[in-house]
Amino acid sequence: MLSATKFFRVDDLTVQIYNSETEMAQDAAEIAQKYLQDILTSRDSATILLATGNSQLKFLDALIKLGGVDWSRVTMFHLDEYLGIAADHAASFRRYLQERVEKRVQPKQFHYIEGDALQPLAECDRYTNLLKAQPIDLCCLGIGENGHIAFNDPSVANFQDSYSVKLVKLDAANRQQQVNTGYFPHLENVPQYAFTLTIPMICSAKKIICLAPEKRKAQVVKQMLQESINIKCPASILRQQPQATLFLDVNSATAAFLESELTS
Repeated sequence: MLSATKFFRVDDLTVQIYNSETEMAQDAAEIAQKYLQDILTSRDSATILLATGNSQLKFLDALIKLGGVDWSRVTMFHLDEYLGIAADHAASFRRYLQERVEKRVQPKQFHYIEGDALQPLAECDRYTNLLKAQPIDLCCLGIGENGHIAFNDPSVANFQDSYSVKLVKLDAANRQQQVNTGYFPHLENVPQYAFTLTIPMICSAKKIICLAPEKRKAQVVKQMLQESINIKCPASILRQQPQATLFLDVNSATAAFLESELTS
């Protein structure tokens, strides 16, 4: 197992920094693998929430290549989906996870949010009932450039949300990020609304692995770790989650920590 170059806590949140995104992803994958193995040793099944986006690519690939997990005993959910997008759309999170995870590991079941459901509010209820049927063992997260986790943008984030799944309007920064990272050709192509698991639902997971590599995440990582815990940076709530670990590479950590601190 690789070791972080720096390891510390910010409030209740564990933070680990690595020399590269590849090392970060590999170590996070090994930690997730061991955790799932331990669960499946003591129980018949495990349940995980998966994120999408570029921050997850190397991690998911490393986790699958490690092997050693009986995926036929693992039930999977995902964190969010665009409203009105079909499962075969190039930017669909269902397609992302079907191609990168489900087809490769064949889990016990993968419950998807149906982004093109004819009754979106009923879809929220359906997915809520599925989520509440069992505890969530592991949640794998990313952080948006505006500080969102899942699609909980600052404008709609609620740390005491009474819902488990809800419909939200995406803010301009979030929609632009989807263009910048190549998932849509133009801003007008990005849906304005989406389904998202809420922050309390995410924080109910017994273990949270949050990956935030790359220079473009540096400023939001700094805000998350150094400013107050509030909905202006929804990811800051992870500082109140002792079951959570934030994985950074040196590029995403540079704004929050001096270079001398990173190597000390």
